[in-house]
Amino acid sequence: MRKIIVYTDGGARNNPGPAGAGIVITGEKEGVLKKIAVPLGKQTNNWAEYEAVIHALQELKKMIPKEKRKETAVEVRSDSELVIKQLRGEYQIKEPTLFPQFMKVWNMRVADFSNLTFTHVRREENKEADALSNEAMDEVEGKRSSKTLEY
Repeated sequence: MRKIIVYTDGGARNNPGPAGAGIVITGEKEGVLKKIAVPLGKQTNNWAEYEAVIHALQELKKMIPKEKRKETAVEVRSDSELVIKQLRGEYQIKEPTLFPQFMKVWNMRVADFSNLTFTHVRREENKEADALSNEAMDEVEGKRSSKTLEY
């Protein structure tokens, strides 16, 4: 079975404030496959964390043909303990704005990625995704000139 590891990070300055998502998609054997920075406008930090996961899964849907998804294990790694534990069913979702975000991830898990797991990592292990989310926040603040950045 092929394994894809996705590092995600979302952030918002001043919470809520200028928000961005950073995504690093790696293949267990291939190394880095894609890096993405997504400006999210004015949002909360937790909303941005979820949006990073959603954008990552949407990107994987483009990258992995439907017939190959069942034989692909996807591990999403994030330094957001709240989001990871909510997605694993360990924490309740109390913030109403996060319910739709959770459902988007849940539905993609059911429909597209049956071998999907979520792992909490320390910030030090998530530096690349963090840097990309900061680039996206810079875009929202007008410090950068491009939209979604892909590498």
